[in-house]
Amino acid sequence: MNNTDFLKLCNSKIVLLDGATGSNLQKAGMQAGVSPEDWVLGNPDALVNLQKEYVLAGTDILYSPTFTANRIKLEEYGLADKIESMNAELVGLSKKAIQLAKEENPELKDKNIYVAGDLTMTGEQLYPVGKLMFEELVDIYKEQINCLIAGGVDLLVVETMMSLQECRAALIAAKEICDLPVMVTMTFNEDGRTMYGTDAKTAVTVLQSLGAAAVGVNCSTGPDQMRDVVMTMRRYTSVPIIAKPNAGLPILIDGETVFNLGPQEFALQVKGLVMDGATIVGGCCGTTPEYIIKLAEQVKDITPNLSYNPKIRSITTERKTVEIDLNGNFLIVGERINPTGKKELQAELREGKLDLVTSMAEEQEENGASILDVNMGMNGIDEKETMLSVVYELTQAVNLPLCIDSSHVSVIEAALRIYPGRALINSISLEKEKFEKLIPIAKKYGAMFILLPLSDKGLPKDIDEKKQIIDTITKEAYSQGLTKEDIIVDGLVNTIGANKLAAIETLETIRYCKEELELATIVGLSNISFGLPERQFVNSTFLAVAIHEGLTMAIANPSQDLLVNTAFATDLLCNKEEADLRYINRVTSRPMTITSTVANATNIRKSTGNGTSASGSSTSETRNKDENNNGQSTNESIIYTDVIKGNRKSILDHVKETLAAGEQPASIVDTMLIPAINQVGDLFDKQIYFLPQLIGSAETMKMAIDYLEPMLQIDQTDKKLGTIVIATVQGDIHDIGKNLVALMLKNYGFDVIDLGKDVSCSKIIETAKEKDADIIALSALMTTTMLEMKNVVKANKEAGLRAKVIIGGAVITQSYADEIEADGYSTDAQDAVRLVKRLLAV
Repeated sequence: MNNTDFLKLCNSKIVLLDGATGSNLQKAGMQAGVSPEDWVLGNPDALVNLQKEYVLAGTDILYSPTFTANRIKLEEYGLADKIESMNAELVGLSKKAIQLAKEENPELKDKNIYVAGDLTMTGEQLYPVGKLMFEELVDIYKEQINCLIAGGVDLLVVETMMSLQECRAALIAAKEICDLPVMVTMTFNEDGRTMYGTDAKTAVTVLQSLGAAAVGVNCSTGPDQMRDVVMTMRRYTSVPIIAKPNAGLPILIDGETVFNLGPQEFALQVKGLVMDGATIVGGCCGTTPEYIIKLAEQVKDITPNLSYNPKIRSITTERKTVEIDLNGNFLIVGERINPTGKKELQAELREGKLDLVTSMAEEQEENGASILDVNMGMNGIDEKETMLSVVYELTQAVNLPLCIDSSHVSVIEAALRIYPGRALINSISLEKEKFEKLIPIAKKYGAMFILLPLSDKGLPKDIDEKKQIIDTITKEAYSQGLTKEDIIVDGLVNTIGANKLAAIETLETIRYCKEELELATIVGLSNISFGLPERQFVNSTFLAVAIHEGLTMAIANPSQDLLVNTAFATDLLCNKEEADLRYINRVTSRPMTITSTVANATNIRKSTGNGTSASGSSTSETRNKDENNNGQSTNESIIYTDVIKGNRKSILDHVKETLAAGEQPASIVDTMLIPAINQVGDLFDKQIYFLPQLIGSAETMKMAIDYLEPMLQIDQTDKKLGTIVIATVQGDIHDIGKNLVALMLKNYGFDVIDLGKDVSCSKIIETAKEKDADIIALSALMTTTMLEMKNVVKANKEAGLRAKVIIGGAVITQSYADEIEADGYSTDAQDAVRLVKRLLAV
């Protein structure tokens, strides 16, 4: 199957997927704690019979039972050396199921039924949050995809994903080794975001730009809870949408986990998702062939609606989309992260430090930049390696999309490859190397690009040549599958002192691009006034005229108030949407951003190195300014700031400096570390921070705690607030959430015994008894393993232990906790800390 075949299928009918696999295999006898793939190969009839029933029910695309058959997952069972044979054999079982279904029902003889090679997350976190490097993950996915291709799959599906960056790795891996269609589905919480903070709009923007054949949502919720995600995707997608919900919410009835939607009700609700825009539908946890039968009946007469909205100009971070509207508000691309002419920045980069880069990014975000230009071109460094380090740093420090700026093709490609969103390339000209190499790179990585109207001959001699260069580059870009929404044209501003027509020619370029080519435009402003006195007045006036002519954005320093205020005022006078509010906020009280949460803290060390700040106050004095100010902390300790920012590189140096300045270890914990992690928790609760920032801050704090702990003068009988045994239950090998809960509880002073993942009930109870635990904390990500929690609750009571049992995980709810008589339920790591404190009254 190729992409044309796939689209033809999607245009012909509402495409039906299969239903759940794991929960049905458990009913067939699969035990907790085993490799599902290995169990299937030892019990092939259970899988073949299940999938045969799905085909008979109406399934068009059957998922191969290879969900966790990647190297990392198989290694946990000692099966990594069998990855090739296992994947091939498992695909073969799905093909056998299709053949048997066709033999049983002759009406299916001529129907095309496809096998999708199924891949999912590895369970390991990517750098810089975890240790797994992006390229290693790409190789892991390539390995499994090659095995699936060898087995004869017709297409690929990457499903149940929480991390957009992992989705990117899988898509890039697939595109580099085959031409098969790739479907990608992510799991979204009820707040409309993934665990890593990605919203539906950002997910669909990034995935379709990378070449996904279809995108969508699966697992986590029932059909009704998916409606907002599907409708959002529908507004921004140019590819088919997938919806594969659970059979409602899990509940416990007579000791068995069941779901609250029956087949008929499920089918009716999924039909609602089809009306919302989904054209590929099926079932996830809790569904059976009967659910697919009922679903087929509901959608059989519906004609798929594949008329999509016009493509949106946008670039993204992993958690945010910035739209670029030809008639919308003017945007600023922050220009400061460029070492040219900045000796202090050059010196830091040569030392491998990124403190100035981070502070420049934060300041530009706070001052109203919508995008950050990043250029590392200078002597004395490895530009590519430095660019990669900066990309990793900035994607954690700020939430603005990046514009990758380099004169070297290899640097641009390396940065685009690891960037966890959709970036902007600065730039592609008609110069031979850039023209020939960067357009395919932009297409491959789904990037937008700035078109710079230069050629190997240099600057165009006049406006006609400039237009000719623009036309040549756009024509080639269109021929390679890019569109006008992927291109932003640089107006190429010349110096008015040398060419009196410079401004007029640039304004004509802007008009030509917007009115005749429907292209966005950008300019760098400083050239226009070169050599003139009081340049800021020329720059700001030219900017106002250019915006009126249709200029979309400019590369500028957002801290230049005259320039930026002029831009916002021009939008106001041009009656652009919400321009009045933007202008008022800009010139009176600027909108609060993440970085302003710690704005006061960033200046603490403009000092003599003896703990005295620029204002002359000591660290002991400034740290006592931790007061509530409209919900924003004003603690000025650099240690506090390190935790807020997740600054793992500097935290220990700053702790040592603060100790040397006379601060007591306990004071550092009580007045800097604990307030900081509380603030991080507040930011997380408000959805300003998401999982990566929460993990980064928690790990930063742990480094400080581990260093300080031997110095703390604490009575050993009262050393910890309480003892907690934590584990992912038997049969479940997912531990990201559990690890974070353990880390947060340790940071708050609890004695945490982490038993790991896939832990038996007996081991949990034995450990709780041995350690006289106050709390047993249990995690489960899958509906097929959540019943183990009930077994632990029961065993804890039978053993007569005093430990209270708390539970959590993606599939867990308060009602489930009540049904199994757990002592508490938490939604996330910060909530777990609050719950434990409440239960132990500490």
